[in-house]
Amino acid sequence: MFEKTLTDEMIKEIHENAITACREGETDKAWQILEPLIKEHKTEENAADALIDIVSHGYFSLDQAYSLLSKIYESYEQNDDIVIILGSAMEAARDIDDLNAPPPDASLFSKIIKRLSEIALASKEAEKETAAVDALSSVARLMARRYDDLAERSYARLVELLPETSWAHYNQGLFFKTRGRFFEGLLANQKAIDLSDTQRENYQWNLGICATGANEGAIALNVWKEMDQNIELGRFNLPEGRYPTCKVRLAEHTLAERTSSCDEPGLEETIWIERLSPCHGIIRSVLYQDLGVNYGDVILFDGAPITVHKYGETQVAVFPHLSTLRRNNYHFYDFAGTQEANGELEELSAQLEGDAVVYSHTESYVTLCSTCWRDEKIDHEHLATEEKHVVTGRIAAPPDVEPFDLLEQIDKQLKHTPANRIFSPQLCLAAGLEDRAKFEERRYDLLYQST
Repeated sequence: MFEKTLTDEMIKEIHENAITACREGETDKAWQILEPLIKEHKTEENAADALIDIVSHGYFSLDQAYSLLSKIYESYEQNDDIVIILGSAMEAARDIDDLNAPPPDASLFSKIIKRLSEIALASKEAEKETAAVDALSSVARLMARRYDDLAERSYARLVELLPETSWAHYNQGLFFKTRGRFFEGLLANQKAIDLSDTQRENYQWNLGICATGANEGAIALNVWKEMDQNIELGRFNLPEGRYPTCKVRLAEHTLAERTSSCDEPGLEETIWIERLSPCHGIIRSVLYQDLGVNYGDVILFDGAPITVHKYGETQVAVFPHLSTLRRNNYHFYDFAGTQEANGELEELSAQLEGDAVVYSHTESYVTLCSTCWRDEKIDHEHLATEEKHVVTGRIAAPPDVEPFDLLEQIDKQLKHTPANRIFSPQLCLAAGLEDRAKFEERRYDLLYQST
């Protein structure tokens, strides 16, 4: 008889030691501890099970998780039970917080979807079909919009198989939320909460987000109050409280708006918002790129941050953009200008009427590689320390602010500071001052070329 290299007791001990190392933040040590399981996983099914379990907790990098899960799949492609638990662990090989990321090119996702579909269709046992459908719905959702029809059918089947199980309805509601089907998500999350025997914060969060996205302000307000938020109904008939400003990674095409044939986020830009509730706020950066949303628009964002940006001693969460709730159609005018010290032209905003702002992209817009953007140790407060005397940017103004009046306000504020100048031919043209626009265009071009 073949003698096992690793006994069940040895596998259990290795697994427990690796988990302990991971919880202590020593993932490299944990990986070393797992080497015997990795070496023997092809012939030891319990070793493969243990590896999948520890990977599923999300302790390792996405690349490490994907590599290990791929090796296990290659060894157990025809083992239904292993394929099912592999499917359930695939979230660990995908950044699920970056909702608007394009679908992964990695072939393992598609391979597992194909096998899980076969298993679910062929299964004669309700328990096995349920496990396969649960894993299938999850992996299909991770593929952005590419397998949406399959994902939706799988979630519907899961609820059919487990009508009285709260997490089945919650998972369906999670799918609806990320696809912008907020009212359906609201109903699914309400059902999940009704069926749950304990209060689950993630259920409440998703209900609150879906209610806000569906413009069901009263339902959202009740959710946040149950979570002890100091909040009341406010602007846009949605809940509003006092929250610290935060950042959102905007996408030109959010996952909720995309299709299987056009499944890319397009341009992306990280901006500041005035946070009105746990999940929505007003854009307070004037965008550098054209993403279809801009300063003054109201956006919905998800509750799990993608990363955290450090500003001195302050940690600022960066959330993913779910949907645009309201476009307020502000007007925008490019400008170039001069100033004696950093920030002086932006300080004009406090003196302008309404919600008009002068926004300096030269001082506020920074291009970072994806690694640096995610690095929580980088101090964003000190990324740009150079003195900027020539700046370019955009002026933003609500639609009810007349261009002529706005230009007059700017001129008034700059009257006593001759070193501070703003040249905006677009604003001059909008104000009906064609001769001034021609003069300012020459100055604008000279300054723009010098930045």
